[in-house]
Amino acid sequence: MKRSRFSVFFVLFLLLCAGCCGANRSPRFRTSLPPLPQPEVAVRVLSKQAHNLNPEVLKLAVTAYNKARLRGYDEKQVLTVIDYSKPSTEKRFWVFDLKQQKLLFNELVAHGRNSGEVKPTSFSNQLNSLKSSIGVFATAETYSGSHGYSLRLLGLEPGFNDKAYERALVVHGAWYVNGAQAQTGRLGRSWGCPALNPKVVKPIIDTISDDTVIFAYYPDKQWLNRSDFL
Repeated sequence: MKRSRFSVFFVLFLLLCAGCCGANRSPRFRTSLPPLPQPEVAVRVLSKQAHNLNPEVLKLAVTAYNKARLRGYDEKQVLTVIDYSKPSTEKRFWVFDLKQQKLLFNELVAHGRNSGEVKPTSFSNQLNSLKSSIGVFATAETYSGSHGYSLRLLGLEPGFNDKAYERALVVHGAWYVNGAQAQTGRLGRSWGCPALNPKVVKPIIDTISDDTVIFAYYPDKQWLNRSDFL
């Protein structure tokens, strides 16, 4: 009897460890949330503030955001958009407060080393690819690691980014992401993470943590045609 109980507890312990440490964590129960009212109005208002963001990309991001809300993500109503069709020397990372319809941040962001030089052209969902991933993500927990204060990401799109947690794709600060570096003609590159300027990483992570939505865009036809969020 004792041995049987020990076996049961040991199995439960292994399952718990797998759920805490593995990339495919058991999802917590989520209640569907209502989509944004009048999303076209939000796009119009936010486009006037984010003049360097293609309105069509923002429209796709809001569409994807509403689909994510139906799955129970983002009670904070905060949307992050990354446009990887732009070069790394341009500010291609935006954070929006959708409740107040306000642009909060517009910053530089690095892409993966193997995704390209100044302008990324190749993306991956594979381990050790050192490439960025595209698609819809949800923000997970924060932690302090080798890059300091960081934010884990959950990829919500099978085949495109659902290995993000396993790959340790996180939002973190990096010394090679700043205006002076951009003026040299190219930012440094990460191992696939959306790395930010260390001066802004803490307020951004504090703003977008806890299940908010990140929309990482690139005009990849396969993703645009297959994504459940678009």
